[in-house]
Amino acid sequence: MRRHRLIIASLYIGAIFLGLGSAWLWLTRVGIAGVDAGAWRVNLLAGSQSADAYTRARIALGAVLALDRSETLYYTTQRDDRGEPLRAECLYKIEGAPPPARWWSITAYGQDHFLFPNAERRYSVGTESAQLDSDGQFSLMIGPLPANQRDNRSWIPTVGTGGLRLTLRLYNPDPTVQQSPGALAAPSITLIGDCP
Repeated sequence: MRRHRLIIASLYIGAIFLGLGSAWLWLTRVGIAGVDAGAWRVNLLAGSQSADAYTRARIALGAVLALDRSETLYYTTQRDDRGEPLRAECLYKIEGAPPPARWWSITAYGQDHFLFPNAERRYSVGTESAQLDSDGQFSLMIGPLPANQRDNRSWIPTVGTGGLRLTLRLYNPDPTVQQSPGALAAPSITLIGDCP
């Protein structure tokens, strides 16, 4: 009888761990449902009342307060244009045309879903801080910050090693982007130099 109880208890404990493990895997490793625009992916249900439980859990896990897509579109990526994982210890150039929105920003997050600490307190670049060239294109750098670039407002510093996630937010996006988010001419993400 005691052995029987031990087997049942072991099965229950195993089932609990299996359930928790599969839920964590689903929330953190399985791809986000949505539409691609270059290396970026937008979840069309973020902030929507029709979002399923997994979408809501992923948004809560990422600490993003999501608004409805008519107000904001959230494009995210953990990969560069070659499909390689983004790394905090590497240097990337992000460039393109400013997205068609009233206000936009690109923010860098560590694999723990938090902003990278830095003395400059620079966590994103966007509408107000992106420097445009003569063709109206922006260019910014994301990666470890060299001492000679401390005043560069087009550089988002990262520290440490490990995964890197980027979020492109479009507040009050143009109606054409709202209707077809995958048609966005998304910024390119290029690895600069070698990555250790």
